Amino acid sequence: MINVLVVGDKCTDKYVYGECKRLSPEQPVPVLDQTRIEERPGMAANTEMNLRSFGVNTLLLSQREVITKTRFVDTNSGYQFMRLDETPEVTPITSAEVKMALMHINPDAIVISDYDKGYISDENLWLLCNNINRPVFVDTKKRRLFQKDNVYWKINKKEYDDLVQDHLPNDSHLIVTLGSDGASWNGLIFKPEPVKVFDVCGAGDTFMASLVYKFLKTKDMSSSIEFANKAAAISVTHPGAYHLNKQDIKSIGE
Repeated sequence: MINVLVVGDKCTDKYVYGECKRLSPEQPVPVLDQTRIEERPGMAANTEMNLRSFGVNTLLLSQREVITKTRFVDTNSGYQFMRLDETPEVTPITSAEVKMALMHINPDAIVISDYDKGYISDENLWLLCNNINRPVFVDTKKRRLFQKDNVYWKINKKEYDDLVQDHLPNDSHLIVTLGSDGASWNGLIFKPEPVKVFDVCGAGDTFMASLVYKFLKTKDMSSSIEFANKAAAISVTHPGAYHLNKQDIKSIGE
């Protein structure tokens, strides 16, 4: 059994579905006639759900405050025409929480899913990475990274372009996802199989969870990135934040 501690900002992804058949007489904006509402775990919680799909034993360490992202979607076109974010002030993580979590799960790896909503400060991120003697996988929106032999960073192309360039880890510890172009690592480009993209929401969480699972099994980063590419490709063919199911996992070779 693989044990993983997931640390980071979580949210509720809410989807308000309906039909848009007319414009408002008050302003030239679409009117949504609501038909249903769906809620799903998002951000760090979505990463944890994907890890669980692989049979990983997880513990999620996250904020108590409720962050909600509400998306309004026309069911006829599939078009999302508005997103409403409700983000309260978040209480930062404490060292006592981390110590208690480590005692509870004794993880094989730590996954830090840092959406920079306030739960993990720059100082907390550094302390988490430097005080843990097992693999740490970090997905972050922060602009200053650092090198440590047990820490692997996963960011997207925009986040990479925004980095402070004198605060970079070694190429062998930095994975950059490139959307439909796949991912880069250690001077290599890993191309995915082309798929019809429906929604990229949560694809980075799926990529990260799949990467961690495969790496803990094989200790081979190249095959882990290829595996994560396949998993993310499945995610983007579904609407909203999506976590893999048994059939998905079977189709990508597990």
